[in-house]
Amino acid sequence: MHIFITGAAGMIGRKLTERLSEDGALASKPIDKLTLLDVVCPPKPETFTGKVETIAADLAASDETAKAIAGRPDVVFHLAGVVSGEAELDFDKGYRVNLDGTRALLEAIRAVGDDYRPRLVYTSSIAVFGAPFPPAIPDDFHLTPLTSYGTQKAIGEALLADYSRRGFCDGVGIRLPTIVVRPGKPNKAASGFFSGIIREPLAGEDAVLPVAETVVHTHASPRAAVGFLVHAAALPRDALTPRINLSMPGVCCTVAEQIASLRRIAGDRVAARIRRAEDPLVARIVAGWPRNFDPARAKSLGFRADADFSAIIRAYLEDDFKG
Repeated sequence: MHIFITGAAGMIGRKLTERLSEDGALASKPIDKLTLLDVVCPPKPETFTGKVETIAADLAASDETAKAIAGRPDVVFHLAGVVSGEAELDFDKGYRVNLDGTRALLEAIRAVGDDYRPRLVYTSSIAVFGAPFPPAIPDDFHLTPLTSYGTQKAIGEALLADYSRRGFCDGVGIRLPTIVVRPGKPNKAASGFFSGIIREPLAGEDAVLPVAETVVHTHASPRAAVGFLVHAAALPRDALTPRINLSMPGVCCTVAEQIASLRRIAGDRVAARIRRAEDPLVARIVAGWPRNFDPARAKSLGFRADADFSAIIRAYLEDDFKG
């Protein structure tokens, strides 16, 4: 089996590559080749024994995507994208990367023609939904994004569904909750503080909380997110209806509950490193995001979330914490 990952140098891309390398198979089929693409050259996995091709290229502005797809990968994981805060601040960049890059990938798949129809797993976002929200968003809730990022992801979902309907690919879109705790340095995502208020205090550093502790949000660990991707790639075609874009399950809690979990695991001194300082832009963006979900379809298809927020922190300590 040949697997192609866009955005492979990103955090989830690296973790997905590691998981596939360690498993050595997907849907009970051995993996013999990995093609890894990002704007910077992705690292080669140390544990993978098959062939690895790494590509440094922009999906929307080069012919490298078409070359990679010409190799007819069996599964394509499309993770490449500009994060929410950056897409909101740089309108042109957000649409070029998140929309034009997705369309370029779909067109490259369509151009192969013949009987080529790869499984394409597309990472969407809960930002496709917009207020006002019900207490828990059901699977059939309408898409009314309130940010450029959410709009770009919603358009990507529609394109995925149409290209799948026409038989050009076999798509599955997964709307990821906010991923916490992200290792490494902060990124430009508006949701970055959800990780920062856990990651920085654990590292002995101060963290800034730009929203009220009453803010409610839904989260998934990187470990759970990789599990979602692998499970989506292995889903039987007949298990899906024409509604191929699915909201993933997650852990719904307040910021105060996040901090309480941190305090239980790491103690008062660590939790005291969080400093409150509201950021109006971040607060406005977060206020337009959904809070809770009823992802009945995803659960019925076997997608599984973390047990609680303490489990999310423990996953970070086990997988990524250096200290």
